Amino acid sequence: MNYDNLIKKAEILIEALPYIQKLYGKTVVIKYGGNAMINDELKNSVMEDITLLKYIGMNPVLVHGGGPDINKALQNYNVKSEFVNGLRVTDAQTIEVAQMVLVGKTNKQIVSMLNHKGGKAIGLCGIDGKLIECEQYKTEIDGELKDIGYVGTITKINSKVLELISKDEYIPVVAPIGVGPDGESYNINADTVAGEIAAALKAEKLMLLTDVEGVKPSKDSESIIPALTIDEVYDLIDKKVIAGGMIPKVLGCVEALEKGVGRTHIIDGRIPHCILLEIFTYKGIGTMIMKDKHLYHENEALY
Repeated sequence: MNYDNLIKKAEILIEALPYIQKLYGKTVVIKYGGNAMINDELKNSVMEDITLLKYIGMNPVLVHGGGPDINKALQNYNVKSEFVNGLRVTDAQTIEVAQMVLVGKTNKQIVSMLNHKGGKAIGLCGIDGKLIECEQYKTEIDGELKDIGYVGTITKINSKVLELISKDEYIPVVAPIGVGPDGESYNINADTVAGEIAAALKAEKLMLLTDVEGVKPSKDSESIIPALTIDEVYDLIDKKVIAGGMIPKVLGCVEALEKGVGRTHIIDGRIPHCILLEIFTYKGIGTMIMKDKHLYHENEALY
């Protein structure tokens, strides 16, 4: 009998060993969004990845978006979507719909999928236990601050509830709705929520699932940069290599690192099992951003 294929599978498992050892008992915050929330195959693989992380001793915390679901619901209610500087203008009717969709539908669907995979997920939003305290965010247009409604900027993460849940056998699933000083609800960017939660929990990893492969060395490049330091990020922004919608993502990673997160990752959520491939292989599949290029393992490919 030829055991070559079985041996290769064993080698793949052994490659993961140093990462399992390093990350045992550590917190990994994952922002789930983009195409991975729409495609059924990708949904399935993300839920399997997160469930596996929990079973091998890590503490995953999932923060999700839900833009497409919100857009669809607003269309059903004949409410027009408007964006300013990439942020959704959120009037009283829009926040009501957004909260209904994010907390009542999207969050519970994710919880159900994780439970179906053998995990024990608990759905939360920022209102629960005042998990995410915030105030109204105003964006600058032509030198003036513009009120865009119930859009929040985070003032405090009360992480105790997440610590209690994630250190036990449960997987927290967080919808990005925060609570204001008078008890009002605010919609918050999910990338921002994930970064602030990762910082509050002093997570070992923050992972952003996106619809891009990672940071590229040039616009037309087919390759990605496997690892960057904070200084290299700023240099690439100055050189306009990092531009457009990638800038807030990398700066969110930098801010999380400066607040104590160990490593941050921007990965392509369109790749099945992207979380496992990024965490448990020497090279990974996305761009890792860290304070300095320290190795978990001597075989890591950081260059």
